[in-house]
This record gives sequence, structure tokens and C-alpha cells, in this order.
Amino acid sequence: MNDSPARPGPEVREFDDAAALVAAAADDLVAVIEQAQAERGFASIVLTGGTNGNALSAALREKVIDWSRVDVFFGDERFVAGDDADRNALQAQNALLDHVPVPSERVYTFPAADEFSGDGDLAARVYAKRLADNATERGNGVAVGSAGGALVPRFDVHLLGMGGEGHINSLFPHTDAAREQDATVVSVRDSPKPPPRRLTLTLPAVGAARRVWFLVSGADKAEAVAEGVGGASPEDWPCAGAHGSEHTVWYVDGAAASRLG
Repeated sequence: MNDSPARPGPEVREFDDAAALVAAAADDLVAVIEQAQAERGFASIVLTGGTNGNALSAALREKVIDWSRVDVFFGDERFVAGDDADRNALQAQNALLDHVPVPSERVYTFPAADEFSGDGDLAARVYAKRLADNATERGNGVAVGSAGGALVPRFDVHLLGMGGEGHINSLFPHTDAAREQDATVVSVRDSPKPPPRRLTLTLPAVGAARRVWFLVSGADKAEAVAEGVGGASPEDWPCAGAHGSEHTVWYVDGAAASRLG
């Protein structure tokens, strides 16, 4: 018998366009950060890339936030050289992190391929340890997977973009990475979307977050939004397996919401 509390269902917030949903998410994120800092002294957020994710990062530059008390993580990364423009970390630096006074030790970037001679499995283990060390140091962790599983921070917000086939982070349909239930971070060798080699948080690690927020726009995402909100199989639609322990919100524009009942 499973006595664990059921996760709350997702909330859908529909906006006229991508700019409006990004603006709303930015305002909401500021409020969550302020609340977390008031309650625990710090906030923990997971940034996402893509058009809407980078737009949100840019919007945060204009907000009043105590960045000295924010831990910043990433949901996935392209396993390429550290100076490769494809890296989410570089995009986040350009959009946000180079413009705000966040201490470098509070920014948890994934290892780059040239740090570990291309050993993605080792890089995944290193990032998993960084997550576990943060969770232990801050007293803000939760174990995932099997009994005695790895610790991951109980993120205040995990931001997510989404592909038209329902992928989130680097978790693509019908892949081992999307099926992983024990590890918090895995290496992806054959991503269907280039570049093929990636590092990604798993669904259990995403689910450790108090809040999971999707930022989705465009008619090409409408089917995936409907499947994700409707609770489809995460094997077919990984987005359907991403839920916050306290709150899940889909920030969508009208086109992305067009197939919702």
C-alpha cells in the first residue's frame, strides 16, 4: 500500500503570447525567491534554455532580487567543450548571470566535455555529487530512486521548456534516460536532437522540486501540452512525468493551449 500523498494536478495559465507568459513567470519567480529566502535564508532554482527560457533569464535582470542568496542549477547541458556556444550555461551567462551579482560558487554548472576527456558517465556522476553536496550542506535535500538513493536539492522552482514531441531537459521519448528512476543525473549519448551527447537531470530529480513550471508557446507544442497536462505515459511523452511536489504550472500561449479540452 502506498501511503505517500498524491501530487496536486497541474495548473494551466494561458496568455496572449510568449512575451506575456514569460513576464508572468518572471514576476512569479521573484515572489517565490523572496518567500524562500524569508523562510529558509536562500532560494534554489533550476534554469532552462530555449527561446522562452532565455527570455525569462533576460527578464530577471530587471528584477530586484538578492542574488547573494540564490543557488542556480541547470536541468540539462550539451556535453560539448566549455567554450561552445551551444552550452546552456553560456547562454544563461549572456542572458542573466553575467549581469547580476550571483556568487560564482552558487552557480552549479554541468561539467564540460573537455574537463573529463569526453567521459559523460563520469561527468554525470560529478554533477550528481554536486547536487548531493548542496542538498546536504543546505539541509534541503530529498532522496530519489530506490531506498537510500542519491540526494538532490528540493529546488524551489525547476523551470522547463519542452519540445514538440514532449521532451524536457534532455529526456526524449522512449529512451533510457527518460525511463531512469534511480539516478539523479545521467549521460545521454544519442540524443535525437543535436548535439547527440548531453547530460541531464532525470524525472525523479525534476520531481524533487517544490514547483515545476513549463514555459511553452507555439502551435507545434499543442499536442504535447495536451498530453502532458492530461497525464499521458511519460514513456511516450516525458513532459507528462514532470511534476512539482507542491505545484505544477504550465505557462502557455493560446496556440500551445489550443488542444486542451
